[in-house]
This record gives sequence, C-alpha cells and structure tokens, in this order.
Amino acid sequence: MSTLVKQVRSEKKKRQMVLLTIIVLSMLYFSISLVFGDMGLFKYIELNRTRKNLEKQITDIHKQNEQLRVQLKALKEDPFYKEKIAREEYGLSRSDEYIFQYDR
Repeated sequence: MSTLVKQVRSEKKKRQMVLLTIIVLSMLYFSISLVFGDMGLFKYIELNRTRKNLEKQITDIHKQNEQLRVQLKALKEDPFYKEKIAREEYGLSRSDEYIFQYDR
C-alpha cells in the first residue's frame, strides 16, 4: 500500500506542477499582451499622444479660422483696410500717386 500512496502523491504533485506551470504561463502571456499587444499600454500611450496632437491642430485651425473671419469682415466693411491691402499686397496706387520700390 505504501507504494500506491507514494505513486498517488507523486501523480498529485505532477498535476499540481503542470497546473502551476499553466497558470504562470497564462499570467505571463496576459501580462505581455497587456503591455505590448494591439490594445496594450504602449498602443494606448501612442494613441493618447496622437489625440493630443490632433486636439492642438484643431485648436490652431479654429484660431486661424477666427482670424480669417475677422479679416474677411474687415475686407467687406472697412474701406481703409481694403486700401491698405491693395497698397501693401498688390502694389496698387491711386492715379495721382507714384510707387517707389527699393531692393533690399
């Protein structure tokens, strides 16, 4: 009987060792997947950085749009602004004026 008891204990220890090995390997796999997988920690950090960059770009574009709206409103309503743009950007002048251009 004692050999039978030893054999049972030995088999029980083997099963426990196999079960423990399976548990440890499973935990290791899930840990690696959690950090390095498609939905892992590194991917999350990268996506978060991308989101912040896109939010900054959106904010910059909103500011630029507001500046363009102000400029458009001034072009429609302010005759002095129209004249300023015509003179500075297009080099236009009145019929009784002369334009002198210098090379820098």
